Amino acid sequence: MPSALPADPGDYGPGGRSEWLDIDWREHQRWLPVGGRWVNVIELGAGDPIVFVHGLSGSWQNFLENMPAMAHEHRVVALDLPGFGASQMPVEEISISGYARCVADVCEQLGVERATVVGNSMGGFIGAELAIEFPELVDRLVLVSAAGLTTEGGVHDSVIGALGRLDDVAQAYFGWMVSRSHALTRRPRSRRLMLGIVTPHADQLDPALAAEQVRGSGKPGFVAALDALNHYPIRDRLGRIGCPTLIVWGEKDRLIPVKDAHRFAELIPDARKVVWPDTGHMAMMERPRSFNRLLQAFVRETAAEPAA
Repeated sequence: MPSALPADPGDYGPGGRSEWLDIDWREHQRWLPVGGRWVNVIELGAGDPIVFVHGLSGSWQNFLENMPAMAHEHRVVALDLPGFGASQMPVEEISISGYARCVADVCEQLGVERATVVGNSMGGFIGAELAIEFPELVDRLVLVSAAGLTTEGGVHDSVIGALGRLDDVAQAYFGWMVSRSHALTRRPRSRRLMLGIVTPHADQLDPALAAEQVRGSGKPGFVAALDALNHYPIRDRLGRIGCPTLIVWGEKDRLIPVKDAHRFAELIPDARKVVWPDTGHMAMMERPRSFNRLLQAFVRETAAEPAA
C-alpha cells in the first residue's frame, strides 16, 4: 500500500490561540440513550464523518485540538464512554466489546453509516474491536498509542483488587483536583505533576487545555475499564481488520511501549505506521497541528485508493 503521509512531528503544542477556545461547546452537545443510560455526545461540522474515541480516564476533551480543525471538512463526533466524562455508568459490566457496541449504537442513532474512527489508548483498542466486529461501520481506522497488546493480561488480578479498594480514596483525590483544575494548571510545575505520565512536556501545554484534561479524569468507570483492558484478547483477531489503518505513536510513550506500534503494524494487514520523536502517549494533543495534517492526508489518500 503506497503512502506519502507526512511523518514530521513539527512543533510541540498548538502554537497560537487554539480554535476550540472560541467554540460554545454546549451548542454541540447532546445526550443519547444507550443501554438504559445517558451518553454525552459532541457533534459539529459536516461531511464524511470522523468519530473520536478517548482512552482510559479520558473524555471527549482529549480531542479538543483536533475536532475544530477536522470539522472544517468533516462531520466530527466524540463521546464520553459510559463511566467517563459526563456519561453515566453503564447498566452492564464495563467491557471492550460493550464499549464498541456503545460507539456503534451512538453512530446508528446519529445516522452515521460509515466513519473514520480515531482512538487513543483504550479508545484505540475499542476502535480495533469496532473494525473487527462492525466492519460495515469503520471506513478507516487510526490507532494512537492503542492499548490491547502489552496491556493484554498485563495487570495482575491482585493489582486490580488493590485499585478497587483504593477507589474511594482515588475518587476523593481526583475530585479535589478537578475542583481546582484551572488554578492548578496555571503553573508549569503543576502541569508536569498532573500530566507528566502522558506527555514529556506537559509544562508546554496550554493551561486551559491541561485544565480540560484534568477535569475529565477521575471518573467511576476507571477501575472496571482497566480490568476490561487486561481480560479481553484481541491479538489473534487483528488480521481480520480490512480497512485502511494508520498507527501513530510517540517514542517517549511511558504508558504503552513503542514496540506495540510495530506489533500492530505487523498484525494488521497493510497498516501504515508513524512514530514521532520526543512525543508521549497523546500525540493528537501534543502535536495537534501535525496530527491534524496527518489525519487529513490519510483520509484523502485512502479515499483516492481503489477498493480492494
